[in-house]
Amino acid sequence: MKKIYIVITAALLLMFSGCNEDYLEKLPKDQLTEATTFTTNANFETFAWGFYNTFPGYWNLTPINRERGSDLMINNSGTQGDPLLWQLKIVPSSSSTWTDAYVNIRRANLMLDNIDGSLLSDEDKDHWRSVGYFFRAYEYVELIAAYGAVPWIDRVLTEVDEEILYGPRTSRDEVAQNVLNDLLWAEEHINPDGNGPNTINTDVVRALISRFGLYEGTWRKYHNLGSETTYLQASADASAKLIAAHPTLHPNYDMVFNSESLAGVKGILLYKAYEFGILNGRWSHYNRSSIGHEDLTKKAVDQYLCTDGQTIHTSPLFDGEKNAYDEFRNRDHRLYFNTPPPFRVDTGGKNQLTWEYDADPKHREYIDLMETLSDDTHKTLPTMNWRGLIVRTSPHFRNFNEGHGYNVTYSGYAFYKYYNKISRLQNRDSHDAPVFRMGEVLLNYAEVMYELGQFNQEVADLTINKLRARGNVAPLELANIPDDPTRDADISPALWEIRRERGVEFLAEGLGRVFDIKRWKKLVEYGGEEKLGRWVVNADYNNKLPVQGGADEGYVSPWGVPPGVPEYYYLEPIPSDQIVLNPQLEQNPGWDQL
Repeated sequence: MKKIYIVITAALLLMFSGCNEDYLEKLPKDQLTEATTFTTNANFETFAWGFYNTFPGYWNLTPINRERGSDLMINNSGTQGDPLLWQLKIVPSSSSTWTDAYVNIRRANLMLDNIDGSLLSDEDKDHWRSVGYFFRAYEYVELIAAYGAVPWIDRVLTEVDEEILYGPRTSRDEVAQNVLNDLLWAEEHINPDGNGPNTINTDVVRALISRFGLYEGTWRKYHNLGSETTYLQASADASAKLIAAHPTLHPNYDMVFNSESLAGVKGILLYKAYEFGILNGRWSHYNRSSIGHEDLTKKAVDQYLCTDGQTIHTSPLFDGEKNAYDEFRNRDHRLYFNTPPPFRVDTGGKNQLTWEYDADPKHREYIDLMETLSDDTHKTLPTMNWRGLIVRTSPHFRNFNEGHGYNVTYSGYAFYKYYNKISRLQNRDSHDAPVFRMGEVLLNYAEVMYELGQFNQEVADLTINKLRARGNVAPLELANIPDDPTRDADISPALWEIRRERGVEFLAEGLGRVFDIKRWKKLVEYGGEEKLGRWVVNADYNNKLPVQGGADEGYVSPWGVPPGVPEYYYLEPIPSDQIVLNPQLEQNPGWDQL
């Protein structure tokens, strides 16, 4: 049976009772206290299991919902566009991004504060201190990305710590350096194998260094903060060690996200395990029902290369975009795993559980293709909702659906990366969720080596070309990069290819396309783009689709041109309840004028 991440009752008791020294003093002698809980290795292991719930999995929808604010995803619910792009963001009265992070930081500090007084061996003390440093750093990585400077807290605070409790934010320089120092210490001192399979170990620590070093280094470079090389080099070093230790990827991109078990899967460094009826996910159900509200944009689809490694603008294999079947032909296979290829079938009526091929043989082209790329528990066509009701056609537009309201799209490119047919029940998904994987590490390494001036063909072969091979795409040759007419003029062809690959590989994984374009300092520029969908002849849909410029045919345009993103949107606003509690925190610039 899978090992499930659960919060142990003892850990919960400590989390709440540890907030008040008087309460601890009044506990009955047979109850758990810090002194009686943090003693043996088994005690620390039990307490540490509670930390694993902080990792995103396949239940909380926030990671994929926030992708609507990027240039590659769009809200398909028919409501107003994303607040980020339409200047609708406000200073929140409270935010779980802030409060949950500091709850988890306090829990990490509680464990760290009790290590020296425990019965642990020196080796075990080093291990659990490394685990505590990792989880504290994990929270601070998220806080820095959201808010910039935040209070640095490295111990459990009491009422005598008013200087810290009600003090100003710690500078970004200090917080970032503390995070890096903790992670580097953990890398050297943690048990290489963790405390068992699928736990925090040397590889997982290095994966977080790889992620954080790239993020902080590029933010510092493009936002002119300085000291970027320290972080970029840390990312490069950790990534190189991981690539040497894990040279092989799982050959099937879709199975990375839709496998019942990721135990022992190549390229998976840490995953969140789900067990039917015990710990359930819902992202597949979300992708297979009327409540799934994400689409790809035309820009996202255009990023997928043709199988010859050329762009759709330069490849002789590209047959054009005005016909859905032509547009998907000879493309990166990852495209077929992120949005349904076109098809049409005959169900003999509405809401049918069975189907037959359409009389026109052209409609089965991708049905046949997907039979060679997937299987009946994953992404064979036609698609179906969570009950097994057949979707008769793709694209299946929300504004012109064919008698059934599930699995619809607004842009014409429905999102179904997490679609599978393993459980086929509502909110009862049981496939595992990757937390850290080598696909991320490979692209972190490619980008960081470029930023360090060391990206060459050898690095491309170690990184990007492994990912392209999994998509059946020809390798990147640095001496012969296609001249993409859509390339950002500020970016070299090589960096453009690295960033393109990142957008393709990580689409809607919660790693944050929004955070990527923020660290590249491209939010204002990309945020002003009109989000477009598929090319359509509107008469084919009874003129019910929103077409760019109101034309008879053209690109679907759900919202039109957004007003643009203010410069101060690069950082999130500090929740107002925190500033009420501690006026010295001060609001991030721009938000203080609202």
